[in-house]
Amino acid sequence: MQQAGDVVGALVGVLDEAALTAFDLAISVNGSLVRRSLGSSWDTPFEAADPVREFSWRKDGHGFAGWYYSATVRDHVGYESWLERDRLILLDRDPHVAAIVSQPFWLHWHDGIRKRRHAPDYFVRLSDGRARIVDVRAEDEMDEATQEAFDATRHACRAVGWEFEWAGRPEPVFMANVRWLSRYRRARCGRPAVVADRLLEVFREPMGLWDGAGLVGDRLQVLPVLFHLLWSGALKTDLVGGLMETDSLVWTEGNTWAA
Repeated sequence: MQQAGDVVGALVGVLDEAALTAFDLAISVNGSLVRRSLGSSWDTPFEAADPVREFSWRKDGHGFAGWYYSATVRDHVGYESWLERDRLILLDRDPHVAAIVSQPFWLHWHDGIRKRRHAPDYFVRLSDGRARIVDVRAEDEMDEATQEAFDATRHACRAVGWEFEWAGRPEPVFMANVRWLSRYRRARCGRPAVVADRLLEVFREPMGLWDGAGLVGDRLQVLPVLFHLLWSGALKTDLVGGLMETDSLVWTEGNTWAA
């Protein structure tokens, strides 16, 4: 007997021509799910859509559901695990991301044996208008059914010109540093503008974080602005080599000293 995985593999091989009708999208409209073919619904403005299902987590599991306030969309975006929350933080920091929505639709298809459906973790609208679907799962937690769902989603995305990203665990030191900086993601942390301008001037020559902040003024006022500029990328530091310290070198974006 042919295995489900083999059927999916054989099916997706011919989906590029038939995907617009082979896949359906179920979208939340005024609290009700409306199902249409991929070909007739792919251009829906999903960045304004409601999640198609409630966020859930098991008390004895590794996940944890919650809401993350995105500075990009100026609203809360849901997640169902710490790993999804970390991916949200990274998406929120990406200057090419214009909008993020969780659980944007149900993707329906038939794998040759049974009906299947999958709700991707995130729909991302990029600043140039392109769309990206992001599914989050650690590599060591992937099972056959999840891999099949991700493969089907990837092929559906390809049919309509969307990007597909499978996001695993980020590098731990980098993620720890970005989590810290995310505390200063809101625009108010970048004010007053005169402090931000002075920081960009001071760090044209690389120097330690603490020393540079002291040259600008009262560190109680200056450090939140400095961290906001590191979050936005206007200032740079090594986020991978180790956890940020008071003597971490900081420099203005575009400085070519390290080259």
